[in-house]
Amino acid sequence: MPVRPNLLPVTEPIADRTATGTFALWRLGFRPFYLLASAFASLSIGLWGAQYAGLLGSPYLRGAIWHAHEMVFGFTLAVMTGFLFTAVRAWTNRPTPTGASLAALAALWFAGRVLVLTPYGIAAAAINVLFPVAVAIAIGIVLARSGNRHNLFFVALLMAMAGAEAATHLAQLGIAAVPEWAGIQAALDIVLVVMTVLGGRVIPMFTTNGVRGAQVRRNPLVERLVPAIMLVILIADVLSLPGWVLMIATVTGAAAQCARVLLWRPWQTLRVPLVWILHAGYLWIPVHLTLRALSQLDLVPPPLATHALTVGAIGALTLGMMTRTARGHTGRRLVADRYEVAAFALVIGAAIIRVLVPLLLSDAYGNAVIASAAMWSAAFAIYAVRYWPILTRSRIDGAPG
Repeated sequence: MPVRPNLLPVTEPIADRTATGTFALWRLGFRPFYLLASAFASLSIGLWGAQYAGLLGSPYLRGAIWHAHEMVFGFTLAVMTGFLFTAVRAWTNRPTPTGASLAALAALWFAGRVLVLTPYGIAAAAINVLFPVAVAIAIGIVLARSGNRHNLFFVALLMAMAGAEAATHLAQLGIAAVPEWAGIQAALDIVLVVMTVLGGRVIPMFTTNGVRGAQVRRNPLVERLVPAIMLVILIADVLSLPGWVLMIATVTGAAAQCARVLLWRPWQTLRVPLVWILHAGYLWIPVHLTLRALSQLDLVPPPLATHALTVGAIGALTLGMMTRTARGHTGRRLVADRYEVAAFALVIGAAIIRVLVPLLLSDAYGNAVIASAAMWSAAFAIYAVRYWPILTRSRIDGAPG
């Protein structure tokens, strides 16, 4: 089946030249949010260590719940915001937040990261719930005015993220009888849905456009089945449905995701790092679903399934998409350099060490966690340093954005 039309236009590559343009951080959503997300992804590992060392006083969120919350509602949501602000403008040919409004949203996100490290839980909850709502309103207005109803789906998912955020804080504040990890799990399921939908749109397209002679196939039944099953997993977790429902959903979901990946023929992309990183990231989704099914049978520890999704799928897909879209939307060649390839290798290595080493060598768990964290931090540090001049300066081709 032919690949769907380009839903996120990428500027035709031109020769790189030194970026000497004016300050452009607030010209388009991907610029501040990719920079903030990458810097935070790297620095958050140090913050986590500082918490355990008792160097941050008495933060509102601490330990594992802080780490999980910030990786989902901090890092991942920032990348989603940058991507959606940029994509919605491309889908509708209408402006999304720029200038002062974009800076205000970035400040709101930053305030959420600071407040969870303070004792002010109610303020932290209010700001963190407000952020995805504000993003949903910002893109919802643009989509509604343009008549682009198909993509209003993302507004609903952002509002669902706000609900998951609220559930997390209600549990932490003791305001409602909500399981402590219910909001985090719901948010991870929502991100799984987002990656499944966006991955199905852009990975085949980027493969066809970026790999000469690539043969990408899509099956209509698989394309309908895969996101539907991911939604079933989300509903099963939110409603605490019986374990057998989740077991069936994760097993069939893993099989359907594998079928989808095989149709994309990822082995064709091995010579093109800017494309293979997306396939490598997406491959961690069926790994996550398989491990989650096995964890239902108490055959593997649940954290391994979670980290297959977070370190593997989210880590690699966000890094790949941030690299691809930042290059395309600043007028640069769509070719990864040695720094970007190093970052890709580090993030994939971090996932392998975090998930597969403890699975095979349980005695190496502690060392695997430390090594994986160091590699993850290094990967996003490379991106932040490498892309600082790219994201803060105007396009090298003189075009707007």
